[in-house]
Amino acid sequence: MTKDKLVTDREVGDSEQIETTERPKWDNKVQYLLTCIGFAVGLGNVWRFPYLCQIYGGGAFLIPYVIALVFEGLPLLHMELAIGQRLRTGSIGVWNSISPYLGGLGVASLLVSFLIGLFYNMILAWILWYFFHSFQSPLPWRDCPVNLNHTGYVSECEKSTPVNYFWYRETLNITPNIETSGSLHWWLVLCLASAWCLVYICFIRGIETIGKAIYVTATFPYLVLTIFLVRALTLSGATDGLIYLFTPNWETLKNPKVWLDAATQIFFSLSLAFGGLIAFSSYNPQKNNCERDAVIVGCVNSFTSIYASIPIFSILGFKANENYNDCRNWNILQLTNAFSIGDENITLENYNDWLNYLNTTDPMEVESLNLKTCNLQTFLDQSASGTGLAFIVFTEAVIKMPASQVWAVLFFLMLFSLGLSSMFGSLEGVLTPLLDLHMVPPWMPKEIFTGLICLTSFTVALIFTLGSGNYWLEIFNNYVGSMPLLIIAFFEIITVVYIYGINRFNDDIEWMTGQRPNMYWQATWRFISPFMLIVVFVAYIVTDTENRPTYNAWNPDYVHFPNADVQHYPEWVFVICVLLSLIPVVSIPLVALYKFMGFLKKYIMNRHNQNPYANEF
Repeated sequence: MTKDKLVTDREVGDSEQIETTERPKWDNKVQYLLTCIGFAVGLGNVWRFPYLCQIYGGGAFLIPYVIALVFEGLPLLHMELAIGQRLRTGSIGVWNSISPYLGGLGVASLLVSFLIGLFYNMILAWILWYFFHSFQSPLPWRDCPVNLNHTGYVSECEKSTPVNYFWYRETLNITPNIETSGSLHWWLVLCLASAWCLVYICFIRGIETIGKAIYVTATFPYLVLTIFLVRALTLSGATDGLIYLFTPNWETLKNPKVWLDAATQIFFSLSLAFGGLIAFSSYNPQKNNCERDAVIVGCVNSFTSIYASIPIFSILGFKANENYNDCRNWNILQLTNAFSIGDENITLENYNDWLNYLNTTDPMEVESLNLKTCNLQTFLDQSASGTGLAFIVFTEAVIKMPASQVWAVLFFLMLFSLGLSSMFGSLEGVLTPLLDLHMVPPWMPKEIFTGLICLTSFTVALIFTLGSGNYWLEIFNNYVGSMPLLIIAFFEIITVVYIYGINRFNDDIEWMTGQRPNMYWQATWRFISPFMLIVVFVAYIVTDTENRPTYNAWNPDYVHFPNADVQHYPEWVFVICVLLSLIPVVSIPLVALYKFMGFLKKYIMNRHNQNPYANEF
């Protein structure tokens, strides 16, 4: 070992000793891992991954998913945990210390975390609204409300379903298009305020309070999922749901969109490029095996996605069977009345035999009844993701389950725990860089500054409590949580490999973990992961520019209601969509340009003030 190397290690050790006294740290390794897992494992594991498995060939989807995990997810996760642990600062500080020209990379992560936190907490507000209503008996989304004249049910509900009506009218009170804003809905404002208050209470003293709350928020969802798993497997039709989910359809692998969605699902599921993982790892001691941490977090995240799919689709299989039986029972009633057949002569077991017999003897009469087409596969094909799965499909399934209130309470409590632990990472990605850069006035306590951030976020997020709020939330989700993250991650890996230096990075990891990164990490960091990010980014651009963006509006006056009224975004809204994609990442070139202009100005000033006689001595 050279003398320079010895000096470097000694300086690093001294700086670590100084920083340890100043910088907060985790109470133990379990607390840190639970926090990272809680941040990575979020709502998408429950309502996005099962949906992708369903529409992309069941078990066949696991092949591109695992490939994306191995060659994109784990390398980026390891890199973020390692660089944060080594440099012991937030996202802005990390990239600024590597090169002042790259400070905009940290600013971009900060802005993305802030913008995503806005709409993510609105989803928690919706979950709270449903949680509070889950204690009612019967559940409020079971039946249609009576109209004002008490002569029947509300027509909007009758045309759709009670579950859809409760979501779109009772909860969102949604407008027929995005241009009609509507007013603020006080019940959503209260739920949003409650969600931000809970986040603030858990976050009030940074990792000190997060570390205590995470023991509950990170582990409780697994308890609930296990309870759901045991109950769901005993439901009739659960087997149909599981067979549908995991039966591989290899033909789907020929579709490029399958590989694109697998890559993006892994990327967003692990919460990469938010800055939260860098912030969390910066509170670690530098002598810590970050490689093992990355593998644990990545594998637990993927295991959770698969584990959550089993109870979810067992319940959806139960729901499909219930709807299938309801459909046939309605047909049986029509046949019984039309042909004067004795009650209970036609049963679900012999329904097909009776239908074939009546079709043979009196086909005209059967045709005049306009019987429903009942196909179990059709009901299983009724897929949904995101809010559609949580607030429509699952709530409809819960109605048909015994003790439905208990299952509704557990389900929404689980969703809130998942979302809350993810919010910790988003908020940490905002606060840690600001605190590290000493942007908080010395006289202001950290608790007050955290409160101001939460209050600002709450105020901006009021847009989601408008009648058009759901449309705006979809825009934020589609345009903030997609391309900006891909761009940030690409610049992160290029910065570490080619600016910070891959050999220097390898030396750092060897010093921290005691072993040098193997060929797998070398190949993915240098070539495979950057290439995959470029491919996914280009694919996103191509798919977005092929068609003008549209959105699904809930419009009771639409001719084909209750089908979605598919509308194009107005020009001014499309401009906002583009700005939401560009604003976070535009800081990368702007900060670099600002630093270069400062360097240029300093260089010119030095040249101007240079002593003309300096070279004579």
